[in-house]
Amino acid sequence: METGQDQRRIRVLLAEDQVMIREALATLLGLEPDIAVVGQVGRGDEVVGAVAAAVAGEAGGVDVVLLDIEMPGLDGLTTAARLRVSHPDVKIVILTTFGRPGFLRRAMEAGAAAFMVKDAPAAKLAEAVRRVLAGERVIDPDLAVAALADGVNPLTPRERDVLEASADGRTIAEIAARLYLSEGTVRNYLSACIQKTGARNRAEARRIASERGWL
Repeated sequence: METGQDQRRIRVLLAEDQVMIREALATLLGLEPDIAVVGQVGRGDEVVGAVAAAVAGEAGGVDVVLLDIEMPGLDGLTTAARLRVSHPDVKIVILTTFGRPGFLRRAMEAGAAAFMVKDAPAAKLAEAVRRVLAGERVIDPDLAVAALADGVNPLTPRERDVLEASADGRTIAEIAARLYLSEGTVRNYLSACIQKTGARNRAEARRIASERGWL
């Protein structure tokens, strides 16, 4: 059972696929007197279940989840969106090596309360955890400025779906079958993606969109 002191701590769940980074984060946050790491997972598709288990177990719940963007099973942004549905009271902090404006916008759309890059000092991460629990949003100022300068994501949700489905050299017919669209519709979406990204072909369009965090 938790003591009264433990119950006053901010309960944090770490979701990071790189074990060394995850354990280092757990150690650093564990040094904070008001923060307790109550769980760790290495896959995005394990997060919702881990939060539910913490609620049902001795931990008593989770206050803040730290999510990496690139994880096996399910990426951090998709995980964040699902977590907002299943556990809307849990605060989400996106922690990533990819400080891209497009990722920032998508993280905010998914319901994240903070977006921080992994090279931020441990003290800033701990402070971000405290601030999001207090209802604030925490965003790296330089990244926020870059996001405003970069503009909004020009791709529609369906265009993103088609461009993502074009990975691994899939044919038009394969993409159409995968998304239950006609081949003509797929061609039109891909043409729009190529035009909006200023690419020469769909492979380049996908690369550009990925680099800008639009996928």
